[in-house]
Amino acid sequence: MKDVGLVLEGGGMRGVYTGGILEFFLEKGLHFPYVIAVSAGACNAASYISKQNGRNKAVTVDYAGHPNYLSFKRFFTNGELFNMDFIFDEIPNKNNVFDYKTFFDSNQTFYIGTTDCKTGETIYYEKNEVNDEINKVLRASSSLPMIAPIIEYEGRSLLDGGISDPIPINKSIKDGNEKHVVILTQCEGYVKKPLKRGKWVYRRRYAEYGGLLDIIEKRSNIYNAQIQRVLELEKEGKALVFRPDNLMKVTRMEKKRDRLNNLYLHGYNQAKSRFDEIKDFLEVEMEKSSLTNG
Repeated sequence: MKDVGLVLEGGGMRGVYTGGILEFFLEKGLHFPYVIAVSAGACNAASYISKQNGRNKAVTVDYAGHPNYLSFKRFFTNGELFNMDFIFDEIPNKNNVFDYKTFFDSNQTFYIGTTDCKTGETIYYEKNEVNDEINKVLRASSSLPMIAPIIEYEGRSLLDGGISDPIPINKSIKDGNEKHVVILTQCEGYVKKPLKRGKWVYRRRYAEYGGLLDIIEKRSNIYNAQIQRVLELEKEGKALVFRPDNLMKVTRMEKKRDRLNNLYLHGYNQAKSRFDEIKDFLEVEMEKSSLTNG
C-alpha cells in the first residue's frame, strides 16, 4: 500500500467510534503506512500501531466509570476533568501496559498534532522523534483548553491538536498521499458554530497566549473548511470517509459505558460492512488477498 494516509479526527469520548473501526482494521491486518491524528484520534492510533487488539476499548469504554478516569468533582477541585496522570502514566505503564517495542519498531509513519499556545500553529511530532516522551506528546494532543493544564515540551506550551488542525487532511496531502481514509467523529452534515459565549473566560485564562486565543476564535471556520475539503476529496474518489450514522447519545465527556460500547460497536460494524469497499478503494490485489486471508 503506497501513498495512502489514515486521517483521524479527535472528539473526546466520541473517539470510541474510531476505536471500533481500528479494531476491525487490526483484525484484518490492515496497517496503513502513514497515520496522522489529533487528540482522541491520536490515542486510538497509538494502540492500533502497537497492534494491541482490544486495547482501545479496554482503556476507554471499560474505564469510563472509573473514579480516576473522568470526574466532574475532580474538575471543580483540581481544574482537570480527565485525570491525565492516570490516563497517560498509570494505565499504559501499569494497568494495561502499552507495547512500546512493537509501537516503535513499526515502520508506519505516525504524526501526532498539537497546538502551540503562543503561536497558534499546529506542531506535529512523528513517533520516532519523541521516543520516551510519547505519552507526554499524546497527553498534549489530548489536553483541551479549560479542562486540562498546558503541557510544556521542548520549549513549547502545548494543548489539544484538534484546536488548530481538527481534521489533519491537509498535512496528509502535503506529505504526498494521493488517497486518504478519513475517520470523523461527527455525523454527516455537522457544522461547527462559532464560539459566542464565554470568550471572556478564555481571554482571562489565557491572556498571555495570544496565538491560542486567535486560533480558538477561528476554530469553527477551520473545522468547516476541512470538512468541505474532505467532502471534495470524497466526491473525487480520493477519500474514503467514515462517519457515525448515530452518536448513540455519546458526548465529548461521556461516562455511560453502555452508550460508549454501542458507539464502539457501531464503528466496528460499519467498518466490517464496508470491507469490500475498503479493498476496492486501496486497489492493491496482493493486499486484497492478504486482507481477506487475515
